[in-house]
Amino acid sequence: MNDSTPLVPHSRGPQDHDVRTQIVEAATEHFSHYGYEKTTVSDLAKVIGFSKAYIYKFFDSKQAIGEVICSNCLNTIMKAVDEAMSAAPTASERLRQTFKALVEAGSDLFFHERKLFDIAAAAASGPWPSARAYEDHVRQLIAQIVVEGRNSGEFERKTPLDETVSAIHLVMRPYINPLLLQHNLDLAPEAAVQLSNLILRSLAP
Repeated sequence: MNDSTPLVPHSRGPQDHDVRTQIVEAATEHFSHYGYEKTTVSDLAKVIGFSKAYIYKFFDSKQAIGEVICSNCLNTIMKAVDEAMSAAPTASERLRQTFKALVEAGSDLFFHERKLFDIAAAAASGPWPSARAYEDHVRQLIAQIVVEGRNSGEFERKTPLDETVSAIHLVMRPYINPLLLQHNLDLAPEAAVQLSNLILRSLAP
């Protein structure tokens, strides 16, 4: 899947994109330094130079701002996945590269943008709409790979597609869900390789 579906949630208010972008950029910077939980809308208003009431014309809550930032982070991960998959010649290799890219991008976010990673983890624990959209997108990606593998003869066809996709997602989930990944970082690189091999053996015709 080379065209990532944007995981941007709906928010109310005037569609003045310059102002909305300014708010999101300021919030991203503030959250990255102080954390999502410790930042209030009043804090953001002071930093940007707007009134709190004016910010509420564009976002109905702090979570709504966090949703956009979380969506941006998750979209970045999905773009990395698309790039990793683009050169994969077979469905089997696409599955391997998908799992690897998801783990690497999530781990990179954890180690280099930890406070933004915490927003993604909060979204997953909610779950926020952005986190649900991300999970749905990953499931769709898995389904596409499985269908391609079945059509090419790489994968078995007897197991119902939804059952196969659900099982693969459950195996991958501890290493791609931000809330769970933070507890599995030490094993994540090795898991991406070994579990991909396990999945592919189970899919063999």
